[in-house]
Amino acid sequence: METGSWILTGALAVLVLLLLLKIHLLHRAVKEIQEAFLDRLVTDTNTLVDTSSYDPYMRSLAAGINEGLRRLRLERHRFRQGDLELKDAVTNISHDLRTPLTAVCGYVELLKEESLSERARRYLTVIEERTGVLEQLMEELFCYSVTVSAGGMGEMEELSLNRVLEDSLSAYYAVLKGCRMTPKVSMPGQDILRRLNRTALLRIFANILSNAVKYSDGDLKITLLDTGEILFQNHASSLTEVEASRLFDRYYTVEAARRSTGLGLSIARTLTGQMGGSIDLSLEAGVLTIRVKFTPPR
Repeated sequence: METGSWILTGALAVLVLLLLLKIHLLHRAVKEIQEAFLDRLVTDTNTLVDTSSYDPYMRSLAAGINEGLRRLRLERHRFRQGDLELKDAVTNISHDLRTPLTAVCGYVELLKEESLSERARRYLTVIEERTGVLEQLMEELFCYSVTVSAGGMGEMEELSLNRVLEDSLSAYYAVLKGCRMTPKVSMPGQDILRRLNRTALLRIFANILSNAVKYSDGDLKITLLDTGEILFQNHASSLTEVEASRLFDRYYTVEAARRSTGLGLSIARTLTGQMGGSIDLSLEAGVLTIRVKFTPPR
């Protein structure tokens, strides 16, 4: 009896060891499949998920995941191709529309030199105003399409954020004065240097200032910190938190913001990201704050 018990115990022990080994191998196979799957999701490769396990269920799982990856890769390719074609189409259309619009503006200028009745003069004034609005919107759309379709950022150079910000404010002086806005500007005494593209940086600042003109209650505070962070702050009683949170969305406009495609801040965010910076906004106690930060290169 004792011999039979020992044999049975030994058989059970061997069985337990085999089960533990099987579980270990299954765990390893699951980990392999998981790591390979996560890697395939973030890398653009045709390599499929493989496993060292000979377990039919594990190999069936890997085969099912590979089939899903093939479909995902196909849909991703279709999306990228469609997105590229759409960007190219927007760029071409916006460019084509600028040519006849420029001609219309030219003929409006010629009409202003003609002898017209008072009623015709009023009509011409309306046409000139609407044409100007359309020209501004088309320019904004064209700038956005070029920005998102560009293969890369232009020439980068070491720039003083202080100087570029001052240039932007000088260029926007007439607009700010027309809106009776006198910005309060605070900058450090030393230059804050960053390696950036000057044209893109000027566009970012201009679009943020334009946003301030649209939504400000009449005040504007601009602060440049030693860390390379620039704060644009103004009271915006016309905005709700939901509306403020969507200002970076493409084509989103608040009803009060006329003459706008809603692309200004979206362009600013795209350009900031292309130069390795960050931009965000918040609305607290009625004060809209836009933060732009460029960290020094490592």
